[in-house]
Parts: sequence; structure tokens; C-alpha cells
Amino acid sequence: MPSADRIAVIVRESGDGHVAEVTVNDREATTHRVRVSPAERVRYGGGDVADLVKRSFEFLLAREPNTSILREFDLSTIERYFPEYPGEIARAK
Repeated sequence: MPSADRIAVIVRESGDGHVAEVTVNDREATTHRVRVSPAERVRYGGGDVADLVKRSFEFLLAREPNTSILREFDLSTIERYFPEYPGEIARAK
């Protein structure tokens, strides 16, 4: 299944940042809530929040199944598990 079809992202503003509701349709459908602060948005490349979150999930799915991805987290949490995330997500832009 092409990645464009398997990752759906809906973003809404929340406080001074954003919350993304993500649905991943892989072997099993999963849903995730990702908080993106203004600082995280700048740190990981800025631009469209939905695109940033989608690229972040493509990064995660290249490393683990969707069923292993946390159901709710701040975007910067990815970096704690995968130190290469900031560099790779900036290049994926």
C-alpha cells in the first residue's frame, strides 16, 4: 500500500501549538495523537504541520510497525528513541 494511502493526518490548533490526529492503515489500523509545539515545528523543519507529522510517521514506519508507535506523544519524543530523527526529518523535506 503506498504511504500516501496508509497515513492520514488531521491537524487542529491547540493552545499555541497543534495537535495532529493520525490514522495509520497498515496490517492493523492504529490511531495516534501527536502534539506539535511552535518550537518543535521550527526545530524539525517548519512548514506545514500535517506534512511534518506525515513525514515523521514515514520515518517511524521505516523503523517499527504502526502497532509499536506510541498512541499519544509530543513530536520531540521521537528524538528520544531515534537520535537521528532531527537530521533525517530535515532532509526529507
